[in-house]
Amino acid sequence: MINQNTSHDLFFAPTKISDFPSVLEEVQEHISQNYASLLLETDKDVAKEQIKFQIKKYLADKRLSADGMSEDELVDRLYTEMAEYSFLTKYIFSKGIEEININAWNDIEIHYSGGKRGKLDEHFDSPQHAVNVVRRMLHASGMVLDNASPVVLGSLTKNIRIAVIKAPVVDEEAGVSASIRIVNPMNFAKQDLIDYGTATAPMLDFLSLLIRYGVSVCVAGATGSGKTTVSGWMLSTYPEDKRVFTIESGSREVSLVKEKDGKVTNSIVHTQTRPSENELQNITQVKLLDIAMRFHPSLIFVGEIRDAEAFVAQEASRTGTPVLTTIHSNSCEATYLRMVTLCKRMFDAADKTLYDLVTEAFPIIAYAKQLENGERKIMEIMECEIKPDGERVYRTIYRYNIKENYYDENGKLVIKGEHEFVGEISEGLKKRLIENGMPQDWLDRICRGEAVEC
Repeated sequence: MINQNTSHDLFFAPTKISDFPSVLEEVQEHISQNYASLLLETDKDVAKEQIKFQIKKYLADKRLSADGMSEDELVDRLYTEMAEYSFLTKYIFSKGIEEININAWNDIEIHYSGGKRGKLDEHFDSPQHAVNVVRRMLHASGMVLDNASPVVLGSLTKNIRIAVIKAPVVDEEAGVSASIRIVNPMNFAKQDLIDYGTATAPMLDFLSLLIRYGVSVCVAGATGSGKTTVSGWMLSTYPEDKRVFTIESGSREVSLVKEKDGKVTNSIVHTQTRPSENELQNITQVKLLDIAMRFHPSLIFVGEIRDAEAFVAQEASRTGTPVLTTIHSNSCEATYLRMVTLCKRMFDAADKTLYDLVTEAFPIIAYAKQLENGERKIMEIMECEIKPDGERVYRTIYRYNIKENYYDENGKLVIKGEHEFVGEISEGLKKRLIENGMPQDWLDRICRGEAVEC
């Protein structure tokens, strides 16, 4: 008598063992010819279950397997290759990852939230494989990557941006180069920022109280410096009974709606730009800023000033609505020059005139920087005071001082420093905060560089 298990092995064991690319090609052809509609299914969970079922059934019917892979491993990998984004899927949708840089098909680097970065051992099978997977990503936003359009900007979801270039802009043997920016709205607590060394409690309280009492603030810095993290935390401290209107471009970077017992407790209007080839249908940050003023907001947040919206933002601020925004810049003082340059894209006034406008609109600049070892710091908080005679005086309120910079025995770069309270704000800004309702005791504390328990 034949043992039942032995009988099962004889009749059902795979008889065709192939390399993975060959199995993928065969299964992909079968699914695309017979079950293409599943790839368009709006219910992703249902589609995933059905596609995996059909893959598994086809493998069993054809007695197919891939060398070195179990049946479940093979099904999972076939699914990610056909319906998702190959090995990148697990990184794209993981927490704690900010950016995936594809330098070439065999050279991929990950940037983590804590500032750490590293090369992946995994890579695409070939230059063409890399192109195929990236094309699938761009399909989500209706973008096409081909020889006619070798440079493409797109999005995978509302919080994932993709910038891609392919041959002939990059070398043919590289396949494709891409930057996948993953923006995960994170609600950092005050203590998190303190523990990370980003800022001290008095610095954070100072920034929070400024927007609460009607003073516009611009958080400046390079990409990855922590601008969005700092401004997101500031927004999270804003009183729930006041209305916040947010304007973002390309993807949602802050998530501010708060709920308790199924009821929204704060007042938030989240908006995003919508580009269009039809200029009349193109919803820009300029248009959204104009609309925002009609919503009677207590505070406007502009995710990033990068174009002519700089002029509208300073106009909003100078008419009494505080504005919190971010901008790419390399110092506090340079931020004003950057704003002037952007304002000129809408209104070609004299530089001095625009300089006066932007310094009046944004009296406080917080400059953030990612240090060489990956740590993020607020390097300086500065006030620009405008004297009655028009003279501008720059006042550093807080500054980060680097004390040591060395490599330890493990080859890790160590940077040691500390934040310093340099000096208090101007009399004019003190008066403005008092007029806007700040308690005198709180004002006294921030003028001494102390934390405010509010």
